[in-house]
Amino acid sequence: MDITTMAIELAVGFGALLIMTKILGKMTLSQITPFDFIAALVLGELVGNAIYDKEAKIGSILIAIAIWGSLILLIEWCTQKFPGSRKILEGEPSIIINNGHPDRQQMKKNKIDINQLQVLLRKKDIFSIREVAYALLETDGTMSVLKQPEYESPTISDMKLPQKPVYLSVTLIRDGEVDWENLKKAGLNEEWLLKKLHNNHIKQYKDVFYLEWKKDEGVYLEKM
Repeated sequence: MDITTMAIELAVGFGALLIMTKILGKMTLSQITPFDFIAALVLGELVGNAIYDKEAKIGSILIAIAIWGSLILLIEWCTQKFPGSRKILEGEPSIIINNGHPDRQQMKKNKIDINQLQVLLRKKDIFSIREVAYALLETDGTMSVLKQPEYESPTISDMKLPQKPVYLSVTLIRDGEVDWENLKKAGLNEEWLLKKLHNNHIKQYKDVFYLEWKKDEGVYLEKM
């Protein structure tokens, strides 16, 4: 295939996909369902085949994108116009933990074992199933969790405490290597860093596995 022709077709395909992505909207990307995932794969495959097919022209690329994109938009329109079709086309959330107890039937239906359930919960900073009242597996594969009342964290307003400023932690050393840029951005210097290491009986940077600094909490350090 002529390089110029390929470049033109790639540019046209790229532009058409970009336009189609804008038309389909951001929700397709942020809350992708199994149908959306398959539709995106097929759309990319159609463009790829059209570009590398010697007999395919630019018109073929545009037609392929237009037809497939129209079908996706049609499905989206159906789900908006006819709410009953959403369950079939988009699926629905599944209650994996119901009133504090894992629902084995729903877990089996959604192909989730106990280890996978624990991983999903840990991503929500929950390290024990006993903390969960309800857990829903959303159509995009993420999990939404409602904790048991006794495990809900009280807010500052609940406790009527004065609000404190919030600071980000800054990584200064990882795997024995100093991040000099972070050290400078934090307003610190090598003398300060060496002093902190000396206080922890460490002579060399390479003896530090991880060191972070937080303005309100100071230094956290792990040795090699």
